[in-house]
Amino acid sequence: MRVLRVAQKLYPEVPGGGPYHVHAMSRDQAAMGHDVTVLTVSDDERLPTREERDGYTVVRRPSSVEMLGNEVSAGVARFLRRAERFDVVHAHSHLYFSTNLAALSRRVGDVPLAITNHGLYSQNAPEWLFDLYLRTVGRWTFNQADIVFCYTDEDEERVRKFGVDSPIEVVANGVDTARFTPEGPTSDRIDHDGPVVLFVGRLVEGKRPQDAVRAVEQLRETRPDSELYLCGEGPLQEELAALAAEIGVNDATHFLGHLAYDEMASVYRAGDVLILPSRAEGMPRTVIEAMASGVPVVASDLKQVTPVVEHAGEAVPIGDIEGFSTALNATLGEAHGPRAVAKEGFDWTETVEQTTVALENLCFR
Repeated sequence: MRVLRVAQKLYPEVPGGGPYHVHAMSRDQAAMGHDVTVLTVSDDERLPTREERDGYTVVRRPSSVEMLGNEVSAGVARFLRRAERFDVVHAHSHLYFSTNLAALSRRVGDVPLAITNHGLYSQNAPEWLFDLYLRTVGRWTFNQADIVFCYTDEDEERVRKFGVDSPIEVVANGVDTARFTPEGPTSDRIDHDGPVVLFVGRLVEGKRPQDAVRAVEQLRETRPDSELYLCGEGPLQEELAALAAEIGVNDATHFLGHLAYDEMASVYRAGDVLILPSRAEGMPRTVIEAMASGVPVVASDLKQVTPVVEHAGEAVPIGDIEGFSTALNATLGEAHGPRAVAKEGFDWTETVEQTTVALENLCFR
């Protein structure tokens, strides 16, 4: 099967769950014997426009213009004109212009299109703007697809509410449960004997890392030796450091920056609980990775996330600082079975196999 994977962002040049998903899916499908090409956008002149790595081909095209952190690339549009060389096009996230272009290519061409929904809303723009987008361009983009992949039944329901009538298949966002285990070394970046609260993600408004800082400040009233470790980079870092100093927790707030993916299993093992106070998510890899590592999760009460974390932590209303603090305190004092939840329905091997079978069915129907 010749797969053209269209992805605005690709790991390791761009960190994050979505870019890593694209890389790992391409690597593993190539190992299965499929011919995989990833078409992505990059303005890094140090990187080649084309290269072979990890068994698949990477084709990079520069951006032409950028809006809200989303690049439009004329080069991607030109490459998609030659999509007939492939058996199937698999685009990642309806939120990117590259996926809009892939949908346009499907509209005028014959190569089947699959789109993976990595989360309905962007972390970089107001929710009202993306409501408007989803009712117009987003819906049109999804409806050009021959199949849409969603991570959960709840996400499928939400996509349908926006008028999407393309076939949808639910494929869980799995992780490598052989890598992410409770057993193994812990990160030497975290050297603290008291409760360790982890935040893993970009330091952007949509992730609400400021709520994590404030929640830990309240948690220290009952667990004064608690500390917060933030793994990730982003434009809010200086603001978060200033907030920590203002409310008196600067000594208990640690910025680890962006860490290589190979380090993350040891980082999770060094933590006692993961906090995810986001206002919007798909099915975050961080949640599944933490649970597979034996770490419970306190997350925002999001429809697609709550059914998972309620068996291995707690869900809290978005923005409820006191609620997050109370949940962290309770979770630190309870026994949970997060790894069993992660292994039961979120194994990466199953994610790859289910996705590959669905793509093959499109090619040879």
